[in-house]
Amino acid sequence: MQKIFTTSRRQFLATSGLATAAFSMNARAKSKAPLFQISLAQWTINRELKSGNIDNLDFAKTAHDHGIHAIEYVNQFFMDKAKDEKYLAEMKKRAADLGVKSLMIMCDREGNIGDPDEAKRNQTVENHRKWIGAAKFLGCHSIRVNAGSSGTWEEQVELAADGLAKLTEHGAEAGLNVIVENHGGLSSNGDWLAEVMKAVRHERCGTLPDFGNFRIKDGESYDSYRGIKKLMPWAKGVSVKDRVWDDKSNQSDLDYDRMLKIVLDSGFRGYCGIEHGGFEGLNASRKKLEAARDRLAANYA
Repeated sequence: MQKIFTTSRRQFLATSGLATAAFSMNARAKSKAPLFQISLAQWTINRELKSGNIDNLDFAKTAHDHGIHAIEYVNQFFMDKAKDEKYLAEMKKRAADLGVKSLMIMCDREGNIGDPDEAKRNQTVENHRKWIGAAKFLGCHSIRVNAGSSGTWEEQVELAADGLAKLTEHGAEAGLNVIVENHGGLSSNGDWLAEVMKAVRHERCGTLPDFGNFRIKDGESYDSYRGIKKLMPWAKGVSVKDRVWDDKSNQSDLDYDRMLKIVLDSGFRGYCGIEHGGFEGLNASRKKLEAARDRLAANYA
């Protein structure tokens, strides 16, 4: 009887050990950080915000209610509040109460960072400084700017790099990044924007590659997949749209796996921000991003 009991006990301990190991492995797998996080850019619901159906102060709740816990603001929806600490404090509180993280402020309508007129270019830099302050107050890591300019290719590289370098110094002083989105004109040419980044050459100056924003002008575009690969070395985030371009101004549906593999192969493990489609579009994109993330997980163990 003793022998039988001993054997059974050994079997029990071995089985228990395997079960414990399996549980431990499962726990580690579950606790492992996902390949990337998903955020929501405010422009996704711009129609609802412009119509007044949703208030800017409720943006964090909107994201939370759709299963997203990180947000990217657009300054247009609180344009006169950049220095209003009471208003910003309410934005910050509402996000914090819901466990929603504020990532960046996308800045428009503040001038051309690469304006050929030096006084206007410097004024554009100055115009953006209040958004650096607001972004820092809200706990963001960056402000997003546009690299608008005019002139020849080389002239625009030099002008945009000058304005960005000046603004980046202000951002660095506040511990924030200044990041550029491919957003029309030469900025939607991956080669040009990469050249600008190399000219600025500052760790706080980066890119916000947008999957769908490689339309340079009517009849001219840059391949989205090539463009994302070109800009990822400086990426502090990416913007997700479900339509992409080729070099012949043709659009097609986004191949999520193909594009996200480019993003992940660069070493990026940050936030992919949905920026299109209203409520229906954001829900569809969130599910597609999650599904692609699950499919790709084994390749980046």
